[in-house]
Amino acid sequence: MRLLLRALRGLLLVLAAAVLFIEEWGWRPLTALAARLGRWPPFARLEALVRRVSPRVALVLFVVPAVALFPLKLVALWLIHVGQTALGVTVIVLAKLVGTAIVGRLFLLLQLQLMTFPWFAAAWTWWRNTKARVVAWVKHSAPWRAARRFARRVRARWRRLRHHGNG
Repeated sequence: MRLLLRALRGLLLVLAAAVLFIEEWGWRPLTALAARLGRWPPFARLEALVRRVSPRVALVLFVVPAVALFPLKLVALWLIHVGQTALGVTVIVLAKLVGTAIVGRLFLLLQLQLMTFPWFAAAWTWWRNTKARVVAWVKHSAPWRAARRFARRVRARWRRLRHHGNG
């Protein structure tokens, strides 16, 4: 039983690491892109309105993109089912990218209102704590340490090649 729990914990940590990877390598750049788009005057006015909504409206605005994209993801699965795999996967990836950009930007705009809900604040705190634990676990894992050593060697080699190429 103990072995099973350890295996389950390991699996959950791997899944959490995958989510963390998506957040770190997707959420931040996509949210930054959405922020740049938010500088365009029509979007800037819309963002100013969004920032002033009540907590309940903020919650609805935050949930709407995920709910709105769900039917599109079902269509993508249907496309995959009928043999249009490339198109279906493309639709899923594009929906994920657009959804992540929108939800990320909305979170930044609505965070103060959303945190007024105790359950949301608790979920956010849980996520941040879980993320910290997963990062610590990943950084202490043998594959991570090996990947870091490999990356350092590649960077050093790249610097040497660039130095010799310029000399």
